[in-house]
Amino acid sequence: MSRNQQAFTLIELMIVVAIIGILAAIAIPMYLDYTVRSQIAEGLSLSGGAKTAVSEFYMNNGVFPANNLQAGVADSGNISGKYVSSVSVASNVITIQYGNEANQVIDGETVTMTADTTAPGAVAWVCASGGTIQAKHLPVSCR
Repeated sequence: MSRNQQAFTLIELMIVVAIIGILAAIAIPMYLDYTVRSQIAEGLSLSGGAKTAVSEFYMNNGVFPANNLQAGVADSGNISGKYVSSVSVASNVITIQYGNEANQVIDGETVTMTADTTAPGAVAWVCASGGTIQAKHLPVSCR
């Protein structure tokens, strides 16, 4: 009785390992960029209440609030999240400070939202990096 053995050869296994290595080399940096973008998105979400409060204050009074208290929102240190350490209001600028458990790429960095009132009766928000955050990590609205 003769039996044929069937198995993978060493070269076939090495090819599979090489393909997995190439895929991992592409996927890991993409995943890191994705996580940083999602952390930045948390800050933009947390700033939503401040944007509404500042816009409403401007529409009612014709001037921008000087700080969080005047805008009617919580103290800057109390508006925080897993990746955001503070959201502060200063006139027509809302500053989002990243910290806490944020990725080291954005830890200590800021994103600023500036009110634009050129259109009558409207407040539009313009987003910009206040530090060295790379454009690829910012949402499309901030690039």
